[in-house]
Amino acid sequence: METIIISLGGSLIIPDEIDISFLKEFKQLILTQTEKGKKFVIITGGGKICRNYNNAGKEISEISNENLDWLGISSTRFNAEFIKTLFEDLAEEQIILDPTLPIKFDKPIVLGGGWKPGNSTDYVAVVLGKNLGARKIINLSNTDYVYDSDPKINKEAKKIEKIFWAEYRKLIPKEWNPGLNSPFDPIASEMAEKEGMEVVIMNGKPIDNLAKYLNGEEFLGTVIK
Repeated sequence: METIIISLGGSLIIPDEIDISFLKEFKQLILTQTEKGKKFVIITGGGKICRNYNNAGKEISEISNENLDWLGISSTRFNAEFIKTLFEDLAEEQIILDPTLPIKFDKPIVLGGGWKPGNSTDYVAVVLGKNLGARKIINLSNTDYVYDSDPKINKEAKKIEKIFWAEYRKLIPKEWNPGLNSPFDPIASEMAEKEGMEVVIMNGKPIDNLAKYLNGEEFLGTVIK
């Protein structure tokens, strides 16, 4: 039975308000895939709720990076609990809090969020991939591809469809900090390269694109390996 790890970006769950339309489509696709015998580990990001707490906290007090990380971790875990309830009895009751510990995986879906300060949910996904023997991770966000520069700043930024880890890691910051905006965080990238994992960066919308990838068809996105 194939186990698929999805790092579900908070930008898709709650870009401003909870994206009910996207989550309905996402739920239906995952259910369709579980009927084909696949199992899913879904690690949720924090989204706007995380940034709101972090930004508000920084305006009120001088909050340490560690405590900012804990705020982010709490928001990702709340999102994991929320997504878990959408799948009802098909999801394990307990969300993953520590990816290094054995997990109960009798049902086809298990949810998880952040782990500890110093990394993001991308890193959690890689640690779980290593422990579960999954060699591929799908990173769903609101970005279509990895680009050679920030497309929000540089209109001439070129999309990258395939790239090796060594080249990818040159494009992103070398260190993690809370709120870092990177397609796949540097700590997770270092471990993924070491473990020989493949990470696919793609936009969660339209949902058909994810369906194509899961069905082994051509899709739009960046493959890092």
